[in-house]
Amino acid sequence: MPTARGTRIPVLVIYDISHDGTRAKVADVCLDYGLDRIQYSAFAGELTRTHQEEMWLRIKRRVGKHAAKIFIVPMASDNWARRLVLEQGESTPATPEPAKISVLPNIQVTLAATKNREEHQP
Repeated sequence: MPTARGTRIPVLVIYDISHDGTRAKVADVCLDYGLDRIQYSAFAGELTRTHQEEMWLRIKRRVGKHAAKIFIVPMASDNWARRLVLEQGESTPATPEPAKISVLPNIQVTLAATKNREEHQP
């Protein structure tokens, strides 16, 4: 089913660019469009089809003749809503960092790290 041009839909932007300056410029474009960095060379957020096309043109201009592999991947909203995300910082045995797991949009579960993994065995 086609999406209306003004409807915001979830997108992933993933790229592999070896030139440092070009990579930074592409990241800046993604940030300019309000996307969130989810990995060093990956962004996620919601964009209209028009903004996807505008962003694509800006990215192509920034890349110029440098080697690059770039994907803008529109996602179905229902698939996006079912995504699973694990986000945690590094920890030391003395100060465990809690893990945050996003199961559905705007819902986060925080798990406290434990010394003994067997405590969580079914």
